[in-house]
Amino acid sequence: MNSVTHSAILSADLIHWLNPILDASHTRNLKTSPPDSECFPGTREEPIREIIVWADCGEMIYVIKRSFSSKSELSATPPSSPPPSFSPLFDRFDINILMPTSTTKKTPHIYWLHGFAGCGKSSISLAVAKAFAGSGRLLASFFFFRGAGDRSTMRRFAVTLASQLVAALPATAPLIQDAVRAQPGLLTGEVALATQLDLLILSPFQTVLNRGILEEKCDQGPFLIIVDGLDECEDKQGVEEFIDHMLAFFKEHPSIPLRLFVASRVEQHIRERLEVDEVQLGNLDSHSPHKDIEKYLQASFQAAAKRDRLIRAYVRARGEWPAKSDMHQLIDHVGGSFVLASSIFKFIVQPATTDDPLTPMERLPQTLTMNGLDGLYTQTLARSQHLPHFHNIISTVALLMRNLSQLPI
Repeated sequence: MNSVTHSAILSADLIHWLNPILDASHTRNLKTSPPDSECFPGTREEPIREIIVWADCGEMIYVIKRSFSSKSELSATPPSSPPPSFSPLFDRFDINILMPTSTTKKTPHIYWLHGFAGCGKSSISLAVAKAFAGSGRLLASFFFFRGAGDRSTMRRFAVTLASQLVAALPATAPLIQDAVRAQPGLLTGEVALATQLDLLILSPFQTVLNRGILEEKCDQGPFLIIVDGLDECEDKQGVEEFIDHMLAFFKEHPSIPLRLFVASRVEQHIRERLEVDEVQLGNLDSHSPHKDIEKYLQASFQAAAKRDRLIRAYVRARGEWPAKSDMHQLIDHVGGSFVLASSIFKFIVQPATTDDPLTPMERLPQTLTMNGLDGLYTQTLARSQHLPHFHNIISTVALLMRNLSQLPI
């Protein structure tokens, strides 16, 4: 048996031991494992650009914004410029490089992207994860989701990250295996989360790094771990322990080529720990999404018109639909929420039924008077009352002693 085959078998066996959550990473099936959210092509480019620059630039300080008009100009920049590994991500997101000055300040190892519910944080996390997975520098990703079993707790968080680390860096497999043999409690959650993070993730990564195995990869830039929806984790104490431990780890190892990207809503137990000098803050609310939402809605309505003969007939007879005034009202009505924009669009273009025979053109004005998602859900439930067992199902859910997980719903 050659070393490659032996390593593959070891990694497969170890991942089986670790028993990770299989639908918690960026590769999950979005239709069955929410959040089902991806950036619409050409949207959210500015916040994604800022995150990529942070993750790529090492210890540079970014003061002066400069755009490169071509790859040739990028390649002609002086040695103090970002490394060539930038180029694949620059090509994709049209990066504007922020050049270093004589002022020196280390880039924080942690980036916290925060914003209100539905503003697109998970979509951005997914886009960043895919970009860095493509360059081989994503160590792991975890997308918390409230009410989704272990995805809403810290119980299998560390082992899930560790299993992805093994897949990303197979050289860590024997190190993690030795740790598990020495402390079986690592697999059962009977040791502290900080210990799990150290022995299953951070220490194996450091050991492989110190052996020089990652030298070529490190030339491309730091590695990245992505944790999305941290506010969705119901274990607040575990969240606090995780943040505290990572801050302490990076303070002890200031030069380690590792970055942690966190996305969440602004919850007190998270905010009071991440609003510190050691964390770079990204306020998604400061990035106006209106143009991105307009781009999404225009493309979606155009696609719907190609599929729906009623819309096509209306456009031929009356002209553009939605009209510019209606589109502007709709964009203002959703208030910067991609979730609301997507939900309202689906409601408008859904097929007519016996109980709701309205056309998309008739349904659009209705949505402009709805009170956000509450009004939308009221309309949706109202048009579903004819379905078999509707009343039995709704009354059962309403009378449950404990909230039902969102996945069964």
